[in-house]
Amino acid sequence: MQKKIAVLGAGAIGSSIGADLTKAGHDVTIIDQWPAHVEAMKAAGLRVLMKDEALQIPVRAMHLCDLASANLAFDMVFLASKSNDHRWMAEFIRPHLKSDGVLVGTQNGMNDDSIASIIGRERTVGCVVELQAELFTPGLIQRNTTRTGTWFAVGELDGFYTPRVKEIEAMMRNVGKCDVTNNIYGAKWTKLIANTMTMGPFGLLGLRNFESAALPGMFDVSVKLGKESLAVGAALGYRIEPLFGLRADEFAGSSDENLVTTMKTLMDHVGGGRTAPIHDHIKGRVSEMEYIPGVVAQKGRELGIPTPCNDAVVEIDRMINSGRLRMDSSNFELLKQKIGMSA
Repeated sequence: MQKKIAVLGAGAIGSSIGADLTKAGHDVTIIDQWPAHVEAMKAAGLRVLMKDEALQIPVRAMHLCDLASANLAFDMVFLASKSNDHRWMAEFIRPHLKSDGVLVGTQNGMNDDSIASIIGRERTVGCVVELQAELFTPGLIQRNTTRTGTWFAVGELDGFYTPRVKEIEAMMRNVGKCDVTNNIYGAKWTKLIANTMTMGPFGLLGLRNFESAALPGMFDVSVKLGKESLAVGAALGYRIEPLFGLRADEFAGSSDENLVTTMKTLMDHVGGGRTAPIHDHIKGRVSEMEYIPGVVAQKGRELGIPTPCNDAVVEIDRMINSGRLRMDSSNFELLKQKIGMSA
């Protein structure tokens, strides 16, 4: 019997995943909280624009409020909301996940233990996501990474290689490249490091990724952010590992060299787009920075490890969220001032 799949959270990432799984013939229901987007999907399906393809596909879409009366139970849920929403969305979907079902957290951040506390560790699988896309118009996704440029890693929280992670791997190969890892916590922290180096400072500026990366001094700022994140992860016992399809021999240098390799590889994937916090600020929403550099800052305080660069990114992001500061390229000078790098 074909498994019933839910994609919970139909932002740019969830919509891209939902469209490709639907195209591959899976029984997919896409569930979201943005009424206009859901209505557009119901009326005309999803249109996903990529560099090498324009995909227009009918999808089954549903409002959050419709699920209670839909009498649906899912074998697999891909949770693709922002990290800010992971706990209430996990609570929301829990009654609709079969007792032997699985929830895959296709999010940035380190949310798996939090999700597992709600869903159960036996029903939670971790996932690292590298898929860059944008959503501003209901029903229309601008996907900036093609399928060959998209990458996932999935893994059981206990590190075992199980039939279900092999099944998830096969499914996700319809969306992009996918590996199975026995070090999902380390893989997710490695992606978090890369995000603190790029998403962190870039998300304050409003520029496209390649424009932010080209600013004088940005490379040095990114490396400082990465070193802090690496130090905190090491203290937590996480082992960083090659991501984005990198081979072990491409990741065999010093810690600093591996940080740079990871960051540059990520930039090769997402250079033309704008990072997720920029989308949030444009739309007037609170960004998920608290779950990325904010996690480094929080864990650093708990461990007694100074994280002044990540602290500064979080502080400026909070100022933007509260309306005390405008997202603007001039914030890079403010960031450099706060971390003592301003001329």
